Amino acid sequence: MKIFNLLSIATVSAVLTACAGAPPAAVEAKAMKPMASENPMVGGAAMFSSKNIIENAVNSKDHTTLVAAVQAAGLVETLQGPGPFTVFAPVNSAFDALPAGAVANLLKPENKAALTKVLTCHVVGAAAMSSAIQTMIADDSGVHPVKTLGGCVLKARYRGGKILLTDENGRTATVTVADVKQSNGVIHVIDTVLLPKQ
Repeated sequence: MKIFNLLSIATVSAVLTACAGAPPAAVEAKAMKPMASENPMVGGAAMFSSKNIIENAVNSKDHTTLVAAVQAAGLVETLQGPGPFTVFAPVNSAFDALPAGAVANLLKPENKAALTKVLTCHVVGAAAMSSAIQTMIADDSGVHPVKTLGGCVLKARYRGGKILLTDENGRTATVTVADVKQSNGVIHVIDTVLLPKQ
């Protein structure tokens, strides 16, 4: 027992001595490194809660179409702003599932207003984590209306452990990755592009 105590004291002493000799800048640098561990990976990239929606989205290989659309619509500055925002972010395959030529057509300069409407129908002017959305769904007897900045009203439901969003045309998206925290809100990755009422 004495040997174990002496070894423990010697180990603690060695660690404290080593730390005491470390330059303060080295200790501060380690403490200041941004952490993404509280966020899920999206599109093969770490998502940092210290970065804004745009700073994170540009790193996701699953959101290159969405990023191009946001740039074409002139919404980069808005989504870099203070928010808070909840963004339901469709993956590339969601855009690919639209009718042939739809994305290319929306990206044309003359269709900027229509593109902006589609994109802002995926944005809410509040930071809503999935637990809060689930509570709102439960409080509204299973279907919660979600008012977007684009004027669309989505219907949120909770089924099979997933949040589902239905647009005004009956298209339903599933949240596949929830609660990706941002410095100016939260992103929920979805598998379908939601559209304004047609």
